[in-house]
Amino acid sequence: MRTQQGLFAGIFGRGGVDAGDEAWLQAMLDAEAALARAVERAGLAAAGAGAAVTAAAVASGFDPGELGRQAALTGNPVPALVRALTAAVPPWAASAVHRGATSQDILDTAAMLVAKRALRAVLADLADAADAAAGLAVAHRGTIMIGRTLLQQAVPVTFGLVAAGWLASIDEARQALARVRDERLAVQLGGAAGTLAALGEAGPRVAGLLAGELGLALPVLPWHTDRRRILDLAAALTGAAAALGKIARDVTLLAQSEVVREGGAGRGGSSAMPHKRNPVASVLVLGCTRRVPGLLATLAAAAEQEHQRAAGAWHAEWEPLADLLRLTGSAASWGAELLAGLVVDGLRMRANLDAAGGFPMAERVAALLAPALGPAAAHDLIAAASADAVAAGESLGSMLKSGDTARSLAAAGVTPGQLDAALDPAGYLGAAAAFTDAALAAHRELDPRLRP
Repeated sequence: MRTQQGLFAGIFGRGGVDAGDEAWLQAMLDAEAALARAVERAGLAAAGAGAAVTAAAVASGFDPGELGRQAALTGNPVPALVRALTAAVPPWAASAVHRGATSQDILDTAAMLVAKRALRAVLADLADAADAAAGLAVAHRGTIMIGRTLLQQAVPVTFGLVAAGWLASIDEARQALARVRDERLAVQLGGAAGTLAALGEAGPRVAGLLAGELGLALPVLPWHTDRRRILDLAAALTGAAAALGKIARDVTLLAQSEVVREGGAGRGGSSAMPHKRNPVASVLVLGCTRRVPGLLATLAAAAEQEHQRAAGAWHAEWEPLADLLRLTGSAASWGAELLAGLVVDGLRMRANLDAAGGFPMAERVAALLAPALGPAAAHDLIAAASADAVAAGESLGSMLKSGDTARSLAAAGVTPGQLDAALDPAGYLGAAAAFTDAALAAHRELDPRLRP
């Protein structure tokens, strides 16, 4: 794992994703070097020109700050980079630099390379997170806890099912990212206005060779102002962030009732309260993922682009895309650590459920009465009994076994033994185990390519 430098980098730049200036610069140089090799292979440059350009295309030999200053003159850093790269190669190889390309070709191809390299790290961390969630699902397949809807107590579930839900969401996010990586990250080579006129009839062949050199997909035609590839990438990243954010939010809420806590020595302290053990990894996942939807919105807004080259919308993509890769990568890294170290207190879960006074089982008791009274009447009777129990400070079972409610149950043919069974949470878990097993089976069958 690599953590970037800077005051907030340990939070928002955690993990293996590198989408900073040097990564973009090297990706642009890689695009230029691959183009030089492609034009040489197509017979449009002297033998050895591709190797000469490749040897010079190393980011450490260029000044990002100076390229940035020069970018203010042309609207992007590629023209200055081309001049610097041309000066760094032997004169006989200079004609192979940037041959037939336009600035957007290099920047868009660089964006695809940055994304492909970033996805390798994101997918690795998501795989670790998924494995950790699977481990929790197996270990707690039968661990009963209270379920909650609209934040209120609902009916019993298992923590294994909760973890299985996390697992399925992560695995679906992994599949979406892998599809984008394999099918939607495409080379860009269209020249001045998408015709590759500068390369003549060799244009399509050079584009194919360039795609092969870089390991990117070959599009049907240049996509200068068709930004759906960027949107597909952004949407898949946002989906992964959403899956991670949901897990982190669940953990922060479960930690309120002390049924889970994060592991990690020395983490979670408060500057003011020595007793605190804060769910830091969850909080930091959320700190990353809360920023993601706005970045997706910016990229979606920038997708409407004019004619053959956008006036500003293309430029608006660069930093949001880099931020989106960085934040999703950081969230994935935090998420993997969170799930691997999560401490689950099954006894506390059961104690909390028992302390609920049987009210989470009201639905099941109403179902016992439904054949005799009808669903609506049964629901109303148990709702009234629940309200009376709350007002009297009694459990639901105690209220159901006394007074008019007990007589109504007896008249409906419900025996005390049936009532006790209906109030047992272990008997009202439905398909929780089957759903958990299904998620685990699907996880085991995932394409191994999802694990870089």
